[in-house]
Amino acid sequence: MAVEMPVVHEGRCLCGDVRYKTLRDPLRVTICHCRLCQRFTGSSYLVEPIFRKQDVVFEGARAKTYEHRSDSSGKRVTLNFCGRCATTLCLDLERFPDILGICGGTFDDPNWFDLARSTYRHIFVRSAQRGVILPAGVDLFAEHALRLDGSANQPTVLAHALAVPKAGYAF
Repeated sequence: MAVEMPVVHEGRCLCGDVRYKTLRDPLRVTICHCRLCQRFTGSSYLVEPIFRKQDVVFEGARAKTYEHRSDSSGKRVTLNFCGRCATTLCLDLERFPDILGICGGTFDDPNWFDLARSTYRHIFVRSAQRGVILPAGVDLFAEHALRLDGSANQPTVLAHALAVPKAGYAF
């Protein structure tokens, strides 16, 4: 009888005080263009592999937290960051209590997770910054992929990649 070996991928903050291991592949990878993600990453979007909480193990120093209320859901979004170097490592979402969104750039190898169409999506593209390239063949959502009642929003799938012509782009 074969025993399933965990898929271990490690990551850390800049200084290495807070470290983590993921024990499975992510449930999906979300590219989030919301203003919160733009602000805390200092970039155009967050690359966010989503994991079940039980599949992420933290080591080293305990992360500090900052709580924010989501502009769209009104629910708590907790950013977990290193108290020494201030690297944000993950998001804990009140709206989705069983998952963690890991900040993709904090993995030791930030290219290990798969961006297959079935597990990859862009959300809050209405907030995408001018010049960001939205890919063809991928689910794109103006808002979140799920409505507040849990029902699915309809994605847009482009036939050709598109550079966002202006901030606040809508389909």
